[in-house]
Amino acid sequence: MKKYIKFFMTGALLALSIGCKKDLSLINKSAYTSDTYFTSDAALNEAVVATYAGLLHNGMWAREWYFTFDLLGYDAKNNQPLVGDLLQLAQYNYGPDQNQMGQIWSALYQIIARANVVIDRAQVWKPDPNKPIEATHQTQYIAETKFLRAYAYFQLVNLYGRVPLRTKYITLPTPADINLGRSPVADVWAFIEKDLKDAEAGLPVSYSASESYGRATQGAAVALLGKSYLYEKKWALAQTELTKLTQAPFSYSLAPVYNDLFDDPNQNNPALNPETIFQVMNQKWTDWGVGNQYYVFGGQETWGGKATHSDRAQEYGWNDWNNVLVTTTAVKAFTYPNPVTPAVNYVDPRAAFTFYGDAASGGQTQYCQQCTPGVPPIAYPYASKGYAWLKYEYYNKQSSFGGPQSGINGQVIRYADVLLMLAESYIQQGNTGAEPLALINKVRSRPSVNALLYPSLGSQANAMSILMRERQLELTGEQSRYFDLIRWGIAKQTINSERQIEDGTQPFQDKNLLFPIPLAEKNANSAVAADISGDWN
Repeated sequence: MKKYIKFFMTGALLALSIGCKKDLSLINKSAYTSDTYFTSDAALNEAVVATYAGLLHNGMWAREWYFTFDLLGYDAKNNQPLVGDLLQLAQYNYGPDQNQMGQIWSALYQIIARANVVIDRAQVWKPDPNKPIEATHQTQYIAETKFLRAYAYFQLVNLYGRVPLRTKYITLPTPADINLGRSPVADVWAFIEKDLKDAEAGLPVSYSASESYGRATQGAAVALLGKSYLYEKKWALAQTELTKLTQAPFSYSLAPVYNDLFDDPNQNNPALNPETIFQVMNQKWTDWGVGNQYYVFGGQETWGGKATHSDRAQEYGWNDWNNVLVTTTAVKAFTYPNPVTPAVNYVDPRAAFTFYGDAASGGQTQYCQQCTPGVPPIAYPYASKGYAWLKYEYYNKQSSFGGPQSGINGQVIRYADVLLMLAESYIQQGNTGAEPLALINKVRSRPSVNALLYPSLGSQANAMSILMRERQLELTGEQSRYFDLIRWGIAKQTINSERQIEDGTQPFQDKNLLFPIPLAEKNANSAVAADISGDWN
């Protein structure tokens, strides 16, 4: 089931920026207000799309998101060209004025602000009784934006802990509204759960082909709610919720070819990729003719050539900018005791789909296999390049990408992740038997991978060790490991141990368990500023 978004901005953005009504002696009767603009199905739809658009704002999926969490989770490490603020991330040498910290905060609250507008305006909108589809859309629009609002708060509470809980669209904000204090973590989680339950009830299982461009489905809400329960350590609730995705009416399954998840156009073909539950769509240099889109280096709605895309292929690409490398730690994780005969080592087949390397590591040793039909593959220059990224790259099609306009979508939630989260929910409750074993082995037995299956998981501690490795291998370079290490409570010991071996440093400090509250928020919100300890959080 595909979900990818056709981002377009229209006059809805003008209306979304209105924060108050001024008492003027002369009123422009043709100007939009929040009362006059959101009065049609089309206008509300535009506002919903504008809410999705926050996913590609600065700090999010177009560029900074993958750098931030691949570096902090130590899937990636800096190469020599990586300088400036990104290098500070790689070294855990960041503070409240770090660009990425502020950009992520700002983008997520922009999503929340827009969602609040849509939810408020859609609730007072009167659908045309002669057009039944409008009543359906009213329910859908509210559910979509509640999903997006929950997604934003999910990221905020995990990254920053206690945060201001802004739940309503306020036309005339008071100083108290502006200087809103931070809510307890438990309250934020409760709000996320409520939004996702509402979204699950209001979202369709699927959309028509003309409406399906990246919109959140019921499956996306179920997946994020189950993930929320897992992060809250509500294991039984996580098990119940995530199990839904393995049954009708849902029809998710693993993509037969692993890299169809990270390659265009196969990622958008439901026959080849039935695995994606929610993704951020990119479309290389495409002009849809419907408003300004996004350029990777910060265009947002104001400019950008009407294209949504990511710069990851160019910035991570070993034959392009080569800003980051795959860590030796990540590479070595793909070699581990054989599941059947533990006395000997086993090289996981997913290595060849994840990174370029040498034969001993299991990494891909050839590239540009399809540049010209009939021309043999080219040997990857491991001796000079070392371990480099294959995921989200184009080197199966061309020897150099050469531009910041990758059309490969960003995977936010996919079915393999759900299966592993479901397995974890069993294991965390002490069940290491048939159910979690089958889920883990299902991921390993993807047709293009066919990794050896585990005959058993053993004790709870051993089962968790296997589960942790499975998540690391399956989701390498997908901005997952940082969040996993934090929620498992092993981030400091794991990162420092790995860094000590690889580069002789131990950069992770206790304060790094949460991001610092951004300096811009401290300057703008006196209640938050007064609630910060040690100039950090």
